[in-house]
Amino acid sequence: MFDSDRMSEELRTLKVDVTHLLSTAGEEMFESSKARTDALADQIRAALAELGETIEQEGETLQGLVAERPITSLASAFALGVVVGFMLRRH
Repeated sequence: MFDSDRMSEELRTLKVDVTHLLSTAGEEMFESSKARTDALADQIRAALAELGETIEQEGETLQGLVAERPITSLASAFALGVVVGFMLRRH
């Protein structure tokens, strides 16, 4: 009526199947996460490269402005320094 050997064998088979499924699912999740991480890293690299180019262009523009008006630039930098100094002194 109740075959314990057969039941044990079925449980072992089920255990092997579940273990296999879990390891396969884990590998698939790892590969999927790795692919997403790589894609995100590529997007960040592209954004940083674009930011670097923009900063370089703005730096060249600023350098041109300073070269065209050196006295005005020096006075502006001095005034900004004085304002920041007063602000830091109060806190």
